Amino acid sequence: MQVSENSNDDFLFIDDSDEDEILDDASVGTWKILIVDDDPEIHSVTQLALSDLTVLGRNLEYLHAYSGADACKIIAQHQDIVVVLLDVVMETDDAGLKVVKYIREELKRQDIRIVLRTGQPGYAPEESVIKDYDINDYKTKTELTRRKLVTTVYAAIRSYQQIETVNKSRHGLEKIISASSELLEKQTVHGYAAGVLEQLNHLIGNVNTSVFCARGQGILTDVDDLSFYILGQTGLSAILVDQKVATLKNETATQMINNCYARKSHDLSGDNITLYLANGSYRAIVYMELAEPLSEITKQLVEVFLANVAVGYENVHLFHKLRDAAYKDILTDLPNRLAFLQLLDKFSRSKDNNLVAALVDINHFSDINDGLGQDIGNQLLIAVSKRLKTIGDSVQVTRIGADVFGLIGSADFVNPENLITLFDFPFEAGEQHLPLSACFGFCTKQEAGAEGKKVLNQINIALNLAKKDRQNHVVYYEQEMEDKTLWRLGMIRQLRTDFADNRLELWYQPQLNLASGKVIGAEALLRWRTAEGNFISPAVFIPLAEYSGLIVEIGDWVIEQACLQIKSLEQQGFNEVAISVNVSIPQFRRGNFVQSIIDKVKQHKVKPQKLELEITENILMDDPQIVIDALVKLKQEGLRIALDDFGTGYSSLSYLQQLPLDRLKVDRAFVTNIAKPGQAVIANTIINLGKQMQLNVIAEGIEEESQQVHLKAQGCDDVQGFFYAKPMPADEFVQYLKTHNSD
Repeated sequence: MQVSENSNDDFLFIDDSDEDEILDDASVGTWKILIVDDDPEIHSVTQLALSDLTVLGRNLEYLHAYSGADACKIIAQHQDIVVVLLDVVMETDDAGLKVVKYIREELKRQDIRIVLRTGQPGYAPEESVIKDYDINDYKTKTELTRRKLVTTVYAAIRSYQQIETVNKSRHGLEKIISASSELLEKQTVHGYAAGVLEQLNHLIGNVNTSVFCARGQGILTDVDDLSFYILGQTGLSAILVDQKVATLKNETATQMINNCYARKSHDLSGDNITLYLANGSYRAIVYMELAEPLSEITKQLVEVFLANVAVGYENVHLFHKLRDAAYKDILTDLPNRLAFLQLLDKFSRSKDNNLVAALVDINHFSDINDGLGQDIGNQLLIAVSKRLKTIGDSVQVTRIGADVFGLIGSADFVNPENLITLFDFPFEAGEQHLPLSACFGFCTKQEAGAEGKKVLNQINIALNLAKKDRQNHVVYYEQEMEDKTLWRLGMIRQLRTDFADNRLELWYQPQLNLASGKVIGAEALLRWRTAEGNFISPAVFIPLAEYSGLIVEIGDWVIEQACLQIKSLEQQGFNEVAISVNVSIPQFRRGNFVQSIIDKVKQHKVKPQKLELEITENILMDDPQIVIDALVKLKQEGLRIALDDFGTGYSSLSYLQQLPLDRLKVDRAFVTNIAKPGQAVIANTIINLGKQMQLNVIAEGIEEESQQVHLKAQGCDDVQGFFYAKPMPADEFVQYLKTHNSD
């Protein structure tokens, strides 16, 4: 639930008066509190919330700063400030942290207690900042009810007072500060417990045995009772960790721990002591057996130590929750993508060459979500995750995307046969029983890169290839796959650069009328000449341009150049020569494709019928309705439409009837052997079909006179091919026209 900035102040007045106020009789002197916040209302409500508070016999005195810069000046002027309530985000995102740095590093004030507050949880300081600058507490403004604010300020002042009281014991304080910093590095409950005991033993110096214990529920995995469990120990046995306190078989320890927990206070008398750690809703007890009772100064040091590190006990639990949020998928309770990357790091460093990492991508999952609803989709993902976990106890299963799962395990378990078998039976989702299929990408340990990110990229490459393979949805990664991918990316980058540097050219292959021998037009063909003067084949770079989306920009440029060429030819007297350009499906899918062509034709004052758009049968079948609708509009504007590669794909004759065609093109595949017996059936059929539909028919790929003779006998209208001319630059095409079309 999000809380608006305007509502932050209201939390100071929530009725939380179920506990007694922390009040003392007032006496001489005050505690100076500096409130630092750029919101004046925060100052008012904070002061109001603390108005009747006395701490250790003193009232509170308030100083106010409305920016980080002002705060630094005030702190430098007032040596008796004991607590700073400091906003993190003010004139800059880190203004509050700069104040902290100024206090600790410039002024060398280690005694001032600092409580960070923010209305923006996303600006929480790094753990290292809290550790390095001895920040007393950190709260979001939404957490600070009046009760919690009073408690926080009281604890901070008490901590300040205790530090001052035992300041003469500098060596002990140095140990405390060092211990507090070290404990902040602990991010697990067990690590924190062991750290607390280690530091206490170091501080006290005469400890025989000690245990750190807390209620098991909510702390230990799979523990759901309120018994006290041992989280750390010294002087005993490591096997006691995670066991109940009763395992000690020490009635004195059990009784003192229960009494301390109920009393909510330390018992520092005698040879056996109990220490009470509490912050927020998190509580723990330390039981210690000493060689001799504590001295008064040591008792004070222990209390100061506990006051400084108690907040760490809450933090370690919060770290645990944050780690779950960061590394666990909430829906399936599986490790998530970040966790999978960490597992892949271990995988890449492992010496077990039998390990395999895999990705499983459910096919058409979005259709299930759209058709049956997200609830069914979520239940389906849970069902898939449960079944994947049955593949083997040692296999690590993660969810790294909406419908993508990651697995790491022995090749004996993580292999195509086992994974495919998991999808042999339907999955239950509510009342639904849904059959699923999936694609699988694998990477063996032998092929794995040196780090997790690298391995994930490798498996992704295999998975993407598996998704493109219509027959076999299983691919193992091999180095040449990545080499090819890197080559493709490099070529795309070079293509973008060279296109921007005007290194693409339009060449023209003449199209002739069979009857007259005159040039009636030309097909504009893209050529890529690199900076070194080398030509890259269109068969190589056109698919790359389509894959990268650059084909849309290139297509616009081609239309522009074709219009300019038509206009140039008109100015040189070639008024009847048309230019044919190829268009691709990404161009059709662009919303303003039709209008952009119409605009260019009008801009250059080109007769629409002189610009012919040539589409292939594959483009038509990719998205028939989008293509047909666009061509109908272009035809209405007077542009000519040609269909290339007819008969080489899977197009339906019904689409052929719907297309507003002017010309049908006979593919070179049907022309190559046209003069040989029995090899002309398809070409003849296409020519005849074109006549029946009253379409102009052009054949491409003519390289021999015998092909020309056959086409002419069949009544083919136009031709193009090496027999007449190869594609040529614009200036050579003009010379060709002068030679062939001169009267």
